[in-house]
Amino acid sequence: MHFVYLVGNLDYTPMKTLTSQRIGYVLSGGGTKGLAHAGALHFLEKQGLKPAIISGTSAGSIVGSLYAWGKSPVEILEFFQSIYFFHWTHFTLKKPGLIDSDSFKKYFDQIFGKATIGDFPLPMYITATDMVQGKLCVFEANVPISDAILASSAFPGVISPHIIDGNIYSDGGILNHFPADLIADACDYIIGIYVSPIEKIQADQLRSIKAVTSRAFDLLYAHTHLQKFNNCDLIIEPEALCNYSTFETNKHKMEEIFQIGYDEAQKRYHEVLG
Repeated sequence: MHFVYLVGNLDYTPMKTLTSQRIGYVLSGGGTKGLAHAGALHFLEKQGLKPAIISGTSAGSIVGSLYAWGKSPVEILEFFQSIYFFHWTHFTLKKPGLIDSDSFKKYFDQIFGKATIGDFPLPMYITATDMVQGKLCVFEANVPISDAILASSAFPGVISPHIIDGNIYSDGGILNHFPADLIADACDYIIGIYVSPIEKIQADQLRSIKAVTSRAFDLLYAHTHLQKFNNCDLIIEPEALCNYSTFETNKHKMEEIFQIGYDEAQKRYHEVLG
């Protein structure tokens, strides 16, 4: 399934003008397919574009945070490749999830240490879902970056909820998979990267908990993200990502996902900006 959309600003914006504007990036969730974010950022960086503000959910919060902290897109790819998601030390029998969200904390602490969201060199919006209150949470400046990322990325049914100050959080994508609305009034030009295109499937592909859970989320996102595309001036949505798993672990395929993001960014950039 592929959606037809219009960019939010129909006025042509020359490259020379764009580089002088306050640019915002919106990065959706999508599991390992979030590496397409890094690929797209790699292309945009080569065009001399730098964000003044970033908004990200789930995988988008990981890529966005690493990028905002100063990691290059290639370093972000290497970070993803350095972690084997389904390593036996990540599994849990004591928490509501197959994977313990706390098991990934050490990886992020190695980069961010005790830094909080307020320590980012540019505004970074990270969202999660407060599972008790049933509300979207946009983390404040005093929240540790590592904890905010783990909360935002706690995919229900797969990764256990993450607890911060006694509050129970799961994936920000439950309530806001594409947080373009959070920065709509703070930018001159918004570039949205959406890495969860809907795949056409057969009934026999829904035979596991993982497959059903992933499909349910994909369908939910498809019916909620369209109106938020209208907040963006440029949308990058790599349809080829339909061929990849949400929890891809093969390093070669990760590189392919990165390249798909780069190629789609290049294509859409030239279509919209010439």
